[in-house]
Amino acid sequence: MRIALFSDIHANLPALEAVLADMDQQNLDAIYCLGDLVGYCTWPNEVVAEIRKRKIPTIAGNYDEGVGLASPNCGCAYKSDMEKDLGQQSIDYTNHVVTEETRQYLRMLPRHLRLTFMDDSKQENKIEVLLVHGSPRKINEYLFEDRPDKSFLHMFAEAGADILFFGHTHKPYHRAIAYEQEGQTRYRHAINIGSVGKPKDGDPRAGYVIVELTPESNLTQLNSIKVEFIRVDYDVEKAAQAVEASPLPNEFATMLRTA
Repeated sequence: MRIALFSDIHANLPALEAVLADMDQQNLDAIYCLGDLVGYCTWPNEVVAEIRKRKIPTIAGNYDEGVGLASPNCGCAYKSDMEKDLGQQSIDYTNHVVTEETRQYLRMLPRHLRLTFMDDSKQENKIEVLLVHGSPRKINEYLFEDRPDKSFLHMFAEAGADILFFGHTHKPYHRAIAYEQEGQTRYRHAINIGSVGKPKDGDPRAGYVIVELTPESNLTQLNSIKVEFIRVDYDVEKAAQAVEASPLPNEFATMLRTA
């Protein structure tokens, strides 16, 4: 079973189109989107239309929630007054340009999806997968890579999850966290799938993840759950110049170019 997951498109249609074209070449069994379809770039309606056309199961991000509710607040965390001002311009612009059809779609997106994988001949191979945008607790909680193991394991236990896929920070990583159960070492997996349309890890290419599960995949064998981070080139200049030609702040164009 080969599953692709992507997140944080942020109205960047050229990046989304490049990622979907790459996925079309990957022999995938399923595709999931973890939200934040809109904000920061100029194609919110077109991005939503493409996701809907392909019938990709999608959950809400904090930006989708804000725009879906026609709120002036995206639920983002800002480190400075300048960042806050730029963010306000982004959500004001997005609220102005989205159609009512787009807004209704965003408003009705589910907040999480749960998947259960199990080999019926091997009950011990049951794997619970949870898809969220920020965290199982809050749609806009940031789960950074340096979060302590103990905190992650507590979150997994509360959520009843063995594999947690999430986005929101725009910085991809995979952490396999060991724990003991009935005298056996097992692993839970925290996987941040990065960002399609607004990376923040120094690589401006669009990003997504492919996870591969087989009948042999289990929680006791560290490498039996395979996670591959994919980066895709796209026309960054097209997106950046569209921002510069719009009422959006030019700073967003610079962010696209430099990640």
